[in-house]
Amino acid sequence: MTVSDSTRRSQLLRGVLDLCLLAAIADEPAYGYEMSKRLRARGLLIVGEGSIYPVLGRLERDGLVETYRAASDGGGPPRKYFRLSSEGRRALERGLNEWKNARDAIDVALGPINTEVKL
Repeated sequence: MTVSDSTRRSQLLRGVLDLCLLAAIADEPAYGYEMSKRLRARGLLIVGEGSIYPVLGRLERDGLVETYRAASDGGGPPRKYFRLSSEGRRALERGLNEWKNARDAIDVALGPINTEVKL
């Protein structure tokens, strides 16, 4: 049984979506839809709003993000904005270091393949 490219990307992303969301709000708070737009602009095209809200809820419960409500531009109901807490900033820093270490190890493990198989 083969795994489709889309499924493989989705599985890889699931493991780092927390980190990607923390990075998306590191500079400026955002509401859910705005975060999904930021992630798509950064190349994560398969991330939809429906997949980020459960993660945001968990990040909030874990104390990594804080929330506040602010009026929306169109006069609709207030939007729930997310911003990093101080613990969230530390988690982002740790996560980036872990990601870089894992990426480097995977690059080493896959390195010989580049010489054996024309990619």
